[in-house]
Parts: sequence; structure tokens; C-alpha cells
Amino acid sequence: MSAVEITALLCGLAVGVLVCTWVSEKIDVPAPFLLILVGIAGSYIPFVPDVELSEEIVLFGLLPPLLYAAAQGTSLVDFRANRRAILLLSVGLVAFTALGVGWVAHALLPGISWSIAIAIGAVVAPPDAVAATAIGRRIGLPRRIVTILEGESLLNDATALVALGTALAVADGDGFSPGKVGLDFLLAAGGGVLVGLVAYKVVAVFRRHLDDPVLDSALSLVVPFAAYAIGEEVHASGVIAVVVAGLLLGHKAPILQTAQSRIAERLNWRTIAFVLENTVFLLIGLQARSIVQGAGNGELSWGRIIAVCAATLVGCIVLRLAWVFPARYLIVRPGPDPLTGRRPPWTFTFVLGWAGMRGVVTLAAAFVIPEDTRYREVLLLMAFTVVAGTLLLQGTTLPWIARRLRVPGPDPAEDALARATLLQQASKAALHRLEELEYDDSQGVVDLIRQRLDQRNFAAWERLSTVADREAPSDLYARIRLSLLDAERTKVLKIRETGKVDSEVVADVLALLDVEESMLDVATAEREELQEYSKVRRTGYSCADLDHYRVVETTPDPVCQRCLDEGLEWVSMRQCLECGNLACCDSSIGQHATKHFHETTHPVMETAEPGENWRWCFVHHTTA
Repeated sequence: MSAVEITALLCGLAVGVLVCTWVSEKIDVPAPFLLILVGIAGSYIPFVPDVELSEEIVLFGLLPPLLYAAAQGTSLVDFRANRRAILLLSVGLVAFTALGVGWVAHALLPGISWSIAIAIGAVVAPPDAVAATAIGRRIGLPRRIVTILEGESLLNDATALVALGTALAVADGDGFSPGKVGLDFLLAAGGGVLVGLVAYKVVAVFRRHLDDPVLDSALSLVVPFAAYAIGEEVHASGVIAVVVAGLLLGHKAPILQTAQSRIAERLNWRTIAFVLENTVFLLIGLQARSIVQGAGNGELSWGRIIAVCAATLVGCIVLRLAWVFPARYLIVRPGPDPLTGRRPPWTFTFVLGWAGMRGVVTLAAAFVIPEDTRYREVLLLMAFTVVAGTLLLQGTTLPWIARRLRVPGPDPAEDALARATLLQQASKAALHRLEELEYDDSQGVVDLIRQRLDQRNFAAWERLSTVADREAPSDLYARIRLSLLDAERTKVLKIRETGKVDSEVVADVLALLDVEESMLDVATAEREELQEYSKVRRTGYSCADLDHYRVVETTPDPVCQRCLDEGLEWVSMRQCLECGNLACCDSSIGQHATKHFHETTHPVMETAEPGENWRWCFVHHTTA
């Protein structure tokens, strides 16, 4: 292909990804589903060039940044909390699937060796990190399930690639030894962890001396490729090296990086992940014609080919379900959720078992199988069938199954309550630090700092609710300020056109306006969504006062009598659980609920707003 043709192909892929993603949002279907269908259809269009994925492009070009982006966004705390389930899926299930699919392939493909049968089993065994997170987060699966899916898909590629390499070595005549297989896996995993730790330590040292967000972001672009390449060069797992480096650097980012660097890196990797993730699904679909034609030119009949491909797809789905339930009840025995206090029901396990979508690593690993292998084209079609089949079958039905089984997604009301509580606790720590500092404040700076802390906290609490048909103060501020910013920007742009002010100065002012606009909290639509939820959840840290004072029925139409007496309006109502006093929240001008606490020292109040059910401890700054 000429340079112009390559450029046209890349532009076409980018435009296709953007259009398909936009359309998927409009018609409310998962983007991976639409992209793979468009790719399959595109592969049969005459003027669309053949796009063949090689193992080098996928394993060294696409996989490292995708793994790194997913690892950085994965909570190390949640990963550790679910490590048993993650390891059982990423190691145990991969081996179980490789053996099961290997048995199916050996039974249906005449004359195929056990080693090659196990090799294709290892190829189709690992679910994909991209597919799991792209679909799981979009449909709103419980965060515990998403964490397990992410953790599984971050590590299972390493298990599958080791199993694939072992099976191909046996096929080459090296012989099979269970001890050697176990040792190879331990060396690959241990070496990968070591390389990842070294990469983390090296980057951490550099980041402590980097204040420039551009240099910091450029460094982060090198990390996944360097960690993967070094890991593979020393015969360790490059996959595990990238995952370990990404998990640790993401976890330590608030300590190692400046705020500007963290913001820039998050935006950069979100963009990279979006482009690569969606391009991968389109590329998978574009392999369809060449793979199907190659399989059709072989010695097997189409009836046999269809049977073995269908059996492999069904085998991957059934084997996963057959593994997750015994693993849950016999080995993992999940404890209560630390936030809800309840054990995950069996429906969570079924959804976890159904969310086994494969991706580009499966297709790339299939190309590792030597070209002189018997039935190689059929093996490639088997891998493609599993990838496309799981994405189209499981990916499209997963939302319906989650709804039918009533598996709840993250509750926006719980998130808003947790966010407000966390900010309140952060502000409490800030005020303690403020009391420890020595300063000479003759200009009222401290009062201004306290006021801004209060305004930030009030805006977070106002997300929960306000009086019906009344605009929250933070929403009113945002609406007015956005209009003023628009006027300011218009004026600055007019001045820029005159050429009387240096362009760099104009750019600085426009950037300041952009930063302020990006920080404004326009949460009216979010609050409307929050009012649809009314679940109870313990958030943050509990305390003796919250455990002592339980929820009571509130007055149907609460009013703040002190506001009425003073001629004021209230934003939201609160009720004291000691004496039943009704008073307005801190976002209201009167702040009578807080004044009531200072006057009486009654520690706990609850919201008196319809559809809400939460309590607040004034003493310990905790909620339930």
C-alpha cells in the first residue's frame, strides 16, 4: 500500500469509529456490538482493503496501552479486596476453559493432536479487558462485578499466553511435564511482577522531579511499551509487567504527580483508550472475509466447520458458567459487601458468568499458531467465531439479563451521598490544618477560605435534593456564572480581533475562563435522576451516634418555622432525631439545623425531604 492509501485507511478507521460510536449512543446499543457488525460488513465491500492483524501489531502495539489504561483506572484497593475471585478466574478458569475447549476440538477435528487442541483452547480462553469494561460500565453493572471483570481480564492474558506457548512447544516435540508448566508459569508471573515493580520505581523517581505536565504525560506514554518489551525480552510476562506498573502508578498518582499532571494524564489516556478500544472492535470485524475464505479453502466440509465453531462458542459460554458457581460457593465464599453489609446474591454470579466477552487478544493469539499446522484456517475461524459470537450474543443480551435478574447498578443517590460525606470529611481535615498554621491575616483571607469550603460542600449536598420546583443556590450560581462567562469570552474574542493585546495574553485569559467554566457544577439533571432513588447505604465511617439514632418517619410537609419567622426561604429540610425539631440545611441562608445542633448538642439529624433516607452526625461528620 502507498503512503496515501495507508493515510486514507487510517482516516477511514478513525471516521468509522467516531460515526459508529455516535450512532450507538443515539440508538442505545453497545458500541462494540455496532463496530464489529460494521467491520464484518465492511470486509465484504470490494473497495475496502484487506486489513490483517498480526500478533506483533496486537501484542506489542495495541495490548500494552490498552492494559495500562485499564490498570490505571482500576482501584488497587478494590483489586486486593477481590483478589481470590480474580485469581480463580484469571488462572483457574483459563486453564479449565483451555482443557474443555481442547477436548471439543480434539473430538470434532479428525486427526488433530492434543497439543494443538489445547493451544486453540488457550487462545479462546481469556475474556477481554476492553469488552468487559466497555460493556459492563455502560450498562451499569455493580461495581464489585466490574472490578472482578477488570481484574480478571487484566491478568488472564498472561495465563493464556503461557498455556499457548507450552502447548505449541509440546507440538514441536519438546514433551510435556506438569512440573515444567507450573515452573514456567511461576517464572513468567514472578518475572512480570518484578519488571512491573522496577518500572514503577523508576517512573516514581522521575516523577518526583517533573513539574511539567507535558513531560509527565510523555513519560506515561512510554511506560506500557517499555514494561511490556522488557518483560518479554527477559522471558517474563509482559502483560503482568504492564498491569503491575499501571496499578501502582495509578494508585500512587496523588502522591507522585502534580494536580496538572494528573488531569492531563487522565484526559490523554481516556482519549487513547477510547480510540484504541473502539478501533480494536472495528478491526476484529474487518478480519471476517479473509478468515472465512481461508477456512473454506481447507479440507473440511462447511458442515463440519460450522459444527466445530458453534461447539467452541457454546463450550466457552457453558464452561465459564460451570466454573463460576462452584468457585463462588466452594472456594471463594464472598463475604458481605463492606458498603451494603449484604452478601452478593446468586444473580451477581450469573451475570459475572455471562460477561465473558472475548476480544482482540484471542484473535491475535490465534495467529501465533504456526502456518504449517493442520486446520490452521479453521482454528482461526474458531477464534473469530468466539470473539464475534460472545460480543454479539453475550454483549447484546447482558443488559437484558441484568434487568431481568434485577441486578442493581451503581446508585447515583448513594454516590452523591458518599461524595458529599467525603468532601465534608476532607474539609474537616483542612480546617484542622488551618488551625495549626501560623499566619497574619489582616485582610480576611481565612474567612474567605472557610466560605469557599462551605460553598463546595453545600453544592455537594444540594445534589441530593432541594425543595420541589425551587432552584438550588449552586445551580442558580452555575446558571448565572455560565452566562457571565459567555459574555466575558465574547468580549475577549472581540479584543483579540483588534490585535491590540498580545496573543499570548489573550490565550492566558481564555484559558482562565475555560478552567473556571470546567469547574462549575451544573448538577440539575443529575439531581432529577437522584430523586428516583431512595435506597439506604452506610457511607464512609460509622459512629456510635449513628448506630444509636435510627430513622424515624418525618413530617409530610416540613417547614422551617425559624425561616418563616425571619422571612427567609429554605433549600432543604432536616429533622433532629433527638427532639424532632425541623430546620433548614446549611445551603439555606438561615442554616438552622446546624444552629440547632450548636444550641442543643443533639448529634444526629436526618433528611426530611421526600424520597430520601439518610442521617448525618454533626459530631463525627459521618452518614448512614
